[in-house]
Amino acid sequence: MAPSVRDVMTPDPVTVPADAPVIEAARRMKEDGIGDVIVIDGDHMCGLVTDRDIVVRAVAESRDPQQTPMNQICTKDPVTVSPDDDLTQAGRLMEENKVRRVPVVDSGKVVGILSIGDLATARDPDSPLASISAAAPNN
Repeated sequence: MAPSVRDVMTPDPVTVPADAPVIEAARRMKEDGIGDVIVIDGDHMCGLVTDRDIVVRAVAESRDPQQTPMNQICTKDPVTVSPDDDLTQAGRLMEENKVRRVPVVDSGKVVGILSIGDLATARDPDSPLASISAAAPNN
């Protein structure tokens, strides 16, 4: 049987509230050595923010990262996959939508995140991208 998203995803992604300031997401990214956070409103996902989003949608637009709430810069209703989706299918979806990371949603709840690095590692653990993805972050 082909591997599923569940087999390679990163479980329990970092989340921040929709009304939290951008700086909170940036701090979480730094502390956890990650490049994205899930934005939640109550108990459901309302968006995704990447480190690039912070640069392009906040810093480059001279928004105050201590005052700007996450819901003003996040990608709303991001493309998602299911934990039971086939990796090839998930990879095609990411390619079609030109995204590097997708939240993994099960019964309306975010249970993980799938990145292109996860896909690379699953397909060829000895590839350069897999090696880069497995390396510790350089803070």
